[in-house]
Amino acid sequence: KQNQSKCFCKLKLIKLLINSNIYISLAAVALTVSTQIQLGLKPQWHPYLFLIFFATLFEYNLHRLITILTHSEAINSEKHSWVKKNSIWFYVLVICSIIGFLISVFQAKVSVLLTLAPIAGLTLFYSTPITKTANGIFRLRQIPYLKIFLIAFVWSTITILLPVIHSENKIEDWRVTTMIIERFLFVLAITIPFDIRDVEDDSKTELKTIPLKIGKNKSLKLSIVLMTLFLILTIIHYTIASQSFLIIAYVISFLTTLFFLISKKIQNLTLYYYGFLDGTMFLQGILVLLFYIIKQNFNQYA
Repeated sequence: KQNQSKCFCKLKLIKLLINSNIYISLAAVALTVSTQIQLGLKPQWHPYLFLIFFATLFEYNLHRLITILTHSEAINSEKHSWVKKNSIWFYVLVICSIIGFLISVFQAKVSVLLTLAPIAGLTLFYSTPITKTANGIFRLRQIPYLKIFLIAFVWSTITILLPVIHSENKIEDWRVTTMIIERFLFVLAITIPFDIRDVEDDSKTELKTIPLKIGKNKSLKLSIVLMTLFLILTIIHYTIASQSFLIIAYVISFLTTLFFLISKKIQNLTLYYYGFLDGTMFLQGILVLLFYIIKQNFNQYA
């Protein structure tokens, strides 16, 4: 009974981290720290890491808040059940994310803020209503096929460009571009299943998505192709850059993510989308950090 109680508490904590969007915000930080390592920098805490954490926390909860405010029936959906049960804590979290974001802005470099501003604007308009149309409120995410590409673009640019801008080291343009493409492919691959999940809802709202265009099976195959391209590119990139420890980390990340994409057993779990798929980004960041530490320790005692 004691072990069952401990497992229940752990599961409850995991669900809290996921539902509050703290989990996805930590994933953004983990990917940004991995960028430091990919650039050949020593992983360190910087104000922009807090900025990324609170910006992600604010954006994801803002998106949820606007959805609830503009579609009152959404609060009764399974997706927003946590908000319904914990409405006070949800609003406290939104306020805390705003305060944390503002404090982080004042601590960040001007160059970092200038880089963040246009991307943050895109992210904000993704969730925030732009104008009213005959069919209701219009948001950027309603543009046909744009949603997942916009998400992949924002994640790849924010988590890579901020460490690049902050770094005083001269970094070759081809490396930065390659890293952005790698991360774009990876995030796009794990985002497509979310559109596969939402096929019925998107069909009702007439939102055009890749799964509605080519079907669920072909969309899943596309995810696998994108993941394969991601792996090929990382192997070539980090072989040229003489960072073989990163190749090991990315191969493990690839295999784990591929398993999550094709495993029917995993797909049926409650936490599949926001726990496992979103968790692949967090795992990738942790793997890069782990193999960096192993490499440093090996060099120290070699």
